[in-house]
Amino acid sequence: MREWMAPLTFVFIWSTGFVVARLTLPHVETATFLFLRYCLATVLVVGWVIAARAPWPREPRQWLHLAVAGLLMHLLYMLGVFCAIERGLPAGLSSLIVSLQPILTAILVGPLLKETVTGRQWSGLALGLLGTAMVVWEKTAIGLATPVTVAISVMGLLAVTAGTLWQKRFLGAVDVRSGVAIQYMVVAPFYGVGALLFESMKIDWTPDFLAGMAWAVLALSVGAHTLFYWLIKRGSASKTAALFYLVPPTTAVLAFALFGESFGLLALAGMVVAVAGVALAVRKTA
Repeated sequence: MREWMAPLTFVFIWSTGFVVARLTLPHVETATFLFLRYCLATVLVVGWVIAARAPWPREPRQWLHLAVAGLLMHLLYMLGVFCAIERGLPAGLSSLIVSLQPILTAILVGPLLKETVTGRQWSGLALGLLGTAMVVWEKTAIGLATPVTVAISVMGLLAVTAGTLWQKRFLGAVDVRSGVAIQYMVVAPFYGVGALLFESMKIDWTPDFLAGMAWAVLALSVGAHTLFYWLIKRGSASKTAALFYLVPPTTAVLAFALFGESFGLLALAGMVVAVAGVALAVRKTA
């Protein structure tokens, strides 16, 4: 049970990101929302680092690697997800595109990280991909997608994959808390400049917006990303990436509970297949 609690908690919280996007974007533009989110998250995480007396990186190159990983994970990936959904791409299709990360990661970990992906793991990744496709098939209104929105979402996929590999390759020795704090400090000004130049910065302070912002800061920025980096640090990149296959099924369940979005037998079967695939991919070798 202890072995699975952290991964399952991460999957649940990460999956809520698509729900938060749907909940808040009618009331605020993308860069404005993300600027406010990362400013608040920076204050909280820096306070956590100070209170816990967590060590800051000592080498300048570690700060540089943190900046690169932060721009990939928290700027390009987040823009890919939010901008695509804001421009009409169905959240289900966006989550499906991003969930291709495990296959892309598995292809790259060999030459980049010298990790070996076993035949059992490849089988699990294939099952996960099949299950994810089954879930999203009946959830996605393909006609709403355009080449531009799909391309934006693919940018998010490439960014989160590159960020995962960069984090695993160069930042294993960095404290997770101070590393997250530095990354947030790096990306927040980019969103601020973008909001000033390209958006009205108008916010409708509705209950939906306030609830979405509170969850995005506390659960996603502080909780999920800290867990994600801890999982990368603790295990292989390919096994951690396999967890992303569970995001679309979990998102489907959350959308049903919160917005009344229904799903049928194909999606239910796909959830079972995706869970089986992830279990196969991350199971320890006897």
